[in-house]
Amino acid sequence: MSGDAGGELVLVHTVASLTGLFDDLRAELGPDVPVRHVVQPALLTDAIEAGGLTDGIRARTRDALLAASEGARLVLCTCSTVGPGADDAAAEAGVPVLRIDRPMAEAAVAAGTRITVAATLATTIGPTVGLVEDAARRAGKAVEVDSVVFAEARARLVAGDEEAHHRIIADGLHAAAAGTDAIVLAQASMTPALALCADLPVPLLTSPRTGLEAAIAAWRAAA
Repeated sequence: MSGDAGGELVLVHTVASLTGLFDDLRAELGPDVPVRHVVQPALLTDAIEAGGLTDGIRARTRDALLAASEGARLVLCTCSTVGPGADDAAAEAGVPVLRIDRPMAEAAVAAGTRITVAATLATTIGPTVGLVEDAARRAGKAVEVDSVVFAEARARLVAGDEEAHHRIIADGLHAAAAGTDAIVLAQASMTPALALCADLPVPLLTSPRTGLEAAIAAWRAAA
């Protein structure tokens, strides 16, 4: 959906399939908000190939977000792996540029002192752990951050077996819950596993809803 020039909330993704997830959330949280999607899959695939977020990919992310900001009221980066590039763009753009996972990180810090970051891509761990630690510093709170990677879940998803992807994540989250105060899902693509985690004894935090809620609130404030 597109809106009037200068009024859009622009969502920048690295996974094309997430556009549907965010359209559904936007229909629930802000049906009046004009949204434009921009998909930049090479940023994530190149980061995976490089084994992490390189300086070059971070700079390309910044440039992509700055380009997306033209004619926008607010830009939201929905990829945690390249999130630091959004911080760089925010310092230069003429409109707010937000990271999808910052509200989630702040909620995790508020939930306790032992936080587990879960991902299916190892490249996502560093940026998300760094964001949680930054949120803790801003809150003046000492936290211990652990991480777990469900690589087999990613392999199952790539192979087209979504059911196995969700089940592997859910099983791993149940195992991780024993030694933590809160679990953070580092990737929006992991969200469907929530349906199998209703009995989890600790808070399970995801970025799409909290991040889009924050973006919509900021979009309204920038009107």
